[in-house]
Amino acid sequence: MSAPVRSRRTSVADIKALKGVRPIVSLTAYTAPMAALLDPHVDFLLIGDSLGMVVYGFETTLPVTLDLMIAHGAAVVRGSTTSLVVVDMPFGSYQEGREQAFRSASRVLSETGAQAVKLEGGEEMGETIRFLTERGVPVLGHIGLTPQMVNVYGGYKTQGRNQFQAAKIKADARAVAEAGAFGFVLEGTMEPLAREITGESPIPVIGIGASPHCDGQILVSEDMLGLYNEFIPRHVKRFADLGAEVSKAAAAYAEEVKARTFPGLEHTFQPKI
Repeated sequence: MSAPVRSRRTSVADIKALKGVRPIVSLTAYTAPMAALLDPHVDFLLIGDSLGMVVYGFETTLPVTLDLMIAHGAAVVRGSTTSLVVVDMPFGSYQEGREQAFRSASRVLSETGAQAVKLEGGEEMGETIRFLTERGVPVLGHIGLTPQMVNVYGGYKTQGRNQFQAAKIKADARAVAEAGAFGFVLEGTMEPLAREITGESPIPVIGIGASPHCDGQILVSEDMLGLYNEFIPRHVKRFADLGAEVSKAAAAYAEEVKARTFPGLEHTFQPKI
């Protein structure tokens, strides 16, 4: 399938305008080469703090630093031309208060060239989101299962399983929208609740482990491509098994090196006669 032709980079306004028109497509990217491959096919690329797990081998996203996010964010911007680029705010870079959040977000935007930041939290982050958006920082929210709260949850547990959780997530959705976010990620939430929230939300709801009725979907690219095998969440569909292909190619390379069939003379530099 050919990718749509776009003459400019997608904007926050473009994303908002897609609600009710067609599903919004998003994937994570952490490097310039991957960004270049995904860019023609998605509406926005997210440099997720999930890179801590799928790239750096951490057990959670918590060790990821702001400097690390900025380095990868800049790489993705350089590798893409048409997608909106959103950078995750890592744990500890915004929770202290709105001024800290603005300092961190302003670094992200100025040092990466990205167009928006994403931060986790609902009602408790409403004031911070409003402070950022009023000062020129577009914000994508993130509610439901918020991985930076893993130690509070006691693991990555589906949210919205009881009335208390459902009421909290609904309130979070309202707070994020009212604070000025241009959309929010809804993660790991019971499907009927996710569907209801999407129908009520005035801004796009991007699902991951939520509902097919969300306004858009996002997956971690390494999960979708079969490049990360430590844990395969229920919500992931593998569209390729590139991990097996990489292993197969490495085995073939090793065999040829040991057999001295690679490199051949055609892979070397010979003096000109």
